[in-house]
Amino acid sequence: MGKFVWTAGGALLCAATVCSAAQSLRIGLQEDPDTLDPVRARTYVSRIVFTSLCDKLVDIDQKLQFVPQLAQSWAWGPDHKTLTFKLRTDVVFHDGTPFNAEAAKANLERALTLKGSQRRNEIKSIESIETPDAGTLVLHLAQPDATLLAQLSDRAGMMLSPKSFADGDPSTVSRHPVCSGPYEFVKRVQNDRIELKKFDRYYDAKDFHFDRVVFLPIPDTTVRLQNLRSGGIDILERLNPSDIKEVKGDASLKFNPVTGLGFQEVIFNIGNGPAAKDNPFANKLVRQAFQLTIDRDAINQVVGNGIYEPAQQPFPPASPYHNDKYPPMKPDIAKAKALLKQAGFTTVEANFSFGNTTISASIAEMLQAMAAQAGIRLNLRPTEYAAMLSEEAAGNFQVDMRGWSGRVDPDGNIFVFVTCDGSLNDGKYCNPKVDELLKQARTVLDVEGRKAVYGQAQDILQQDLPKFYIYYQPWPFATRKQVQGFKPYPDGMIRLRGVSLS
Repeated sequence: MGKFVWTAGGALLCAATVCSAAQSLRIGLQEDPDTLDPVRARTYVSRIVFTSLCDKLVDIDQKLQFVPQLAQSWAWGPDHKTLTFKLRTDVVFHDGTPFNAEAAKANLERALTLKGSQRRNEIKSIESIETPDAGTLVLHLAQPDATLLAQLSDRAGMMLSPKSFADGDPSTVSRHPVCSGPYEFVKRVQNDRIELKKFDRYYDAKDFHFDRVVFLPIPDTTVRLQNLRSGGIDILERLNPSDIKEVKGDASLKFNPVTGLGFQEVIFNIGNGPAAKDNPFANKLVRQAFQLTIDRDAINQVVGNGIYEPAQQPFPPASPYHNDKYPPMKPDIAKAKALLKQAGFTTVEANFSFGNTTISASIAEMLQAMAAQAGIRLNLRPTEYAAMLSEEAAGNFQVDMRGWSGRVDPDGNIFVFVTCDGSLNDGKYCNPKVDELLKQARTVLDVEGRKAVYGQAQDILQQDLPKFYIYYQPWPFATRKQVQGFKPYPDGMIRLRGVSLS
């Protein structure tokens, strides 16, 4: 028999023979997730947890192509108003109940009707749902929807056991989500950890090699990296760019970056509650002035170490919907001061909220210094990220900085943020013409035609400026050398199929 060795990650290894033993994987997150209910969740890190916990109807591969997950195949009807899925028949939820077409229907209907649903706008083209048999799900749409498959490859397509939400109380789901993914929920300690264990009845269990997966929110990037070095965590998401050189030079670590689909943005409270009335940024000239103080190239070099590509629009350069008409603006302090004067101000002052992480604080301090050159005084308000999003939704903010992990379909990077009833339009910007154009874009199936419609919408948005973009979000992952088989995806999710500890 070989010798047995316990590693820092809790894995039992064999020195001379191959042996099978339980392994635990620890993942260091930049923030604590918000709710663990896919229908109500808003944060990127919650999506990371859901990727191991909740299977979806479809998934994406590393090239952003749609691939089967709970659905084995799908087909559009000739008028593009019917989408038929053939479902797997060997899937059970973590409570042992079967996944079938009726369960899928119940989940989609919940997403469409639940109060506080963040998914309603994503799938509201669904007019009715049929379940001819246990393995067939038919979605009838009010109009063609070019975005729908992409939405169902994310949280809108995540399936919960209908028993887990039968009581109608959303808090029941968030306290103990019951899905059908490779790992099932064990417990959550707020701001400390989320623990999952392997679900042995998962249809593909043989390709998942950890007995337990633990997610640890560690906002401080220095502490997160120290934990990676010491073996306290095995995978680190969002390495501080200033640490890239150090990680590359450490033989015990691996740097695994990938270009993402999302962005970092600044949003303004234009019409959400009393805070908007006293907000100088409710005036679009003041918003335009603020943007003209921002040196995106400096932020990229100083904070991003060259990986924070400056952004002016919601579609990254890799997207076919990226529009060369809108290159990143350069700072122009004189013009910013002139715009303030035109708005009737010499100076303005507002509270600026951001997630209490090392990188966010560094960017916020740079924005504060840049804005001050034009007479815009920002009072910095670092806040726990999930709490900040809750305050945003309630209208308790003036200016916020937040990140978006990005979506495969362009609609996911714009519609919910700027349409009048958009679920993430926390500043309550509303322009009926923008709504009309973005709804039209959802029905155009060819890329060039759709891109032209987005261009018309951007012509308005770049002037109204309900928000502006700072940079496109990369996903700089780092892992311990012992982590084998990890592949970063452009959506920033951590997929554990085939991943193990050596």
